[in-house]
Amino acid sequence: MKLKQLSIFLENAPGRLYEATHALGEAGINLRSLCISDSSDFGVLRILVSDVAKARRVIMEKQMPARIDDVVAVEIDDTPGSLARILDPFKEMRVNVEYMYALAGASSGKAVMVFRFSDNDKAIEILRGNKVRILDAEAFGMLENK
Repeated sequence: MKLKQLSIFLENAPGRLYEATHALGEAGINLRSLCISDSSDFGVLRILVSDVAKARRVIMEKQMPARIDDVVAVEIDDTPGSLARILDPFKEMRVNVEYMYALAGASSGKAVMVFRFSDNDKAIEILRGNKVRILDAEAFGMLENK
């Protein structure tokens, strides 16, 4: 139930984000979710895309370093306290959230959280044990790329 996420390292300069997203769009790759974080010199664009292998090839052809990371996406109620309830079991199991980002689903009453855990496999066990719905590639309209 792990998803393949593309992490693209972009120089923190005008036009670099455009260049990456334009190249993906021209290649027919659909962005399913994204998050960007920055430092003074570079940013990291983390994206779930319709075809991660093709997206990585396109980005590498543009001379932008990129890697593929495993992440876990879950669906939770879009209500106050839902995220804390999901995270509570991780405290005692000693699994750390390295980073996360969210997608709110305004019409469904659900939110989607995308996590990178210190131990994704153990995190999946914990989530399943707590009856949390884990989303697969099909839920995001992504090709399975292993």
